[in-house]
Amino acid sequence: MGDLRIKDLVVEYSNGGEPNRVIDGLNLEVASGSLVILLGPSGCGKTTLLSCIGGILSPTSGRVQVGDTDVTTLDRRRLTTYRRRTVGIVFQSFNLVASLSAVENVAVPLWAAGWSRRAARERAKELLARAGLQDRMTHRPGDLSGGERERVAVARAIALDPPLILADEPTAHLDYARAEGVLRLLRELASGERIVVVATHDTRILPFADRVVRLMPDVQLTDSEPETLHLASGSVLFEQGSMGDLIYVVTDGELEVMRESGDGTGELVKVASPGEYVGELGPLFRMARSATVRARTDAVVTGYTVEQFRVLLETYTEGTLARSKMAPGQGNTNHNHSLLDGATQMSRFGEEVAAPGPTEGTR
Repeated sequence: MGDLRIKDLVVEYSNGGEPNRVIDGLNLEVASGSLVILLGPSGCGKTTLLSCIGGILSPTSGRVQVGDTDVTTLDRRRLTTYRRRTVGIVFQSFNLVASLSAVENVAVPLWAAGWSRRAARERAKELLARAGLQDRMTHRPGDLSGGERERVAVARAIALDPPLILADEPTAHLDYARAEGVLRLLRELASGERIVVVATHDTRILPFADRVVRLMPDVQLTDSEPETLHLASGSVLFEQGSMGDLIYVVTDGELEVMRESGDGTGELVKVASPGEYVGELGPLFRMARSATVRARTDAVVTGYTVEQFRVLLETYTEGTLARSKMAPGQGNTNHNHSLLDGATQMSRFGEEVAAPGPTEGTR
């Protein structure tokens, strides 16, 4: 097929008369035979970029070239041919036909392409067996688990052996074990000259990639006040693997910091009390949250942007701060600290954290 090349790509929407530029001058080149992950939070343009590559959405300007084909110049008829012959799409919501069995769902694009019913079923069975679903072929989507439905969707996407696979959040609803199975299948598909492009905010799957492209939305600096939240006991502040822009300081009650292990079990990392903060690593380093934080009791927290948090630390003195309250048997980790600890750490981070340098892709 050749390489995937994206040049000066711009996608702009009109939002109440105001232009909203989702992708701003993106340049990207992907070699054939690669699995590429587009990593970023919601709103950063991942799905928009997949839609442009797949010929579903026309960009405002710029070029998308797949091999020798300039997708942005194709008319409607040639776009249909391009999507049918070149692109296989794994949708975030699966888009399986509820009344059809797994075999029939995989066979649908083959029937549409003119295959005989018998040949299509044989090809579908072959792909489902490859996906580890040889015992689930006659089951309908409602009788399959989330991971099984995802694998059916992958099998359907590769039914016509397209040289380009696009997967939108394929692990969004899966636990680690099922997510790993889906990514191993996608990893196997990125062989020969086939390119696999995966859009996700799930940092668990990064080891499977040949390349990671970080997409970040434009951040508008505002004079908004810090956000105060009242949490009932047991409610979740944020979940492991999610993206977020705020660092939270406990003003009343207690929070518990839980980390999910690969086997699905949870570990209590810390208990955060008034004067302590949680969730600093994600906003500081543009990473996914590394733990889940929920209210241990009724609690009140205040959320600060990175810049607001820097100012907060500069105004605090040692006499006003609470010390960390650790769970029994736990050593110190970088999940919650007193604001005094934070002031020392932020002085080490300096401006590089508050104003990160340019990353590959959009900001």
